[in-house]
Amino acid sequence: MTAPTVCVFDYGFGNVRSATRALEHVGADVTLTADRAVAENADGLVVPGVGAFAAVMDGLRAARGDQIVGRRLAGGRPVLGICVGMQVMFERGVEHGIESEGLDQWPGVVELLQAPVVPNMGWATVEAPEGTRLFKGVEDERFYFVHSYGAREFPLGTTEDTGRFAAPLVTWSRAGTAEQSDAFVAAVENGPLSATQFHPEKSGDAGLQLLKNWVTGL
Repeated sequence: MTAPTVCVFDYGFGNVRSATRALEHVGADVTLTADRAVAENADGLVVPGVGAFAAVMDGLRAARGDQIVGRRLAGGRPVLGICVGMQVMFERGVEHGIESEGLDQWPGVVELLQAPVVPNMGWATVEAPEGTRLFKGVEDERFYFVHSYGAREFPLGTTEDTGRFAAPLVTWSRAGTAEQSDAFVAAVENGPLSATQFHPEKSGDAGLQLLKNWVTGL
């Protein structure tokens, strides 16, 4: 059986080497590149992201990543965003009072977490929804987060099908202590578009299983 092809989009912002190794470990045939043809034609596209929202968006646009993501999703071809690669899928981001446009695949804003300590760094559990495929077998495991910003709301309806398309499945987590914590979106499964705020490639066996779940669905 031929291994699914995955392009890790190499546009200058992300843990591309660790993501590549993790995906290869779970059976994908991985190419690390910013080549448009490869990115558009692979079975799956991974969009990593590290740094400021605005800088990541500038990098994506410079590499035509915004067009590539749009074309893939319009054709129902899978995309996986990781960390800031997830954040830019939202309508906009606000950092240090500066508002930047995202890819607008989902309504909503990425903003500073309202937690006693930021960045939110370390291992944390998630609240995965019923019917999740991404978290199958690892619903109760912990994943590695490192971020100061996140989507604290998900305005797109998540309880009913929205016409032709099933409603997104949204996974939540919390930053801060039990007494004072802030809920944020930890992952989204929305047709061909999936994304995680945490780093699956840095999340041990649980992260590898999550990536395997995504790869086997390509």
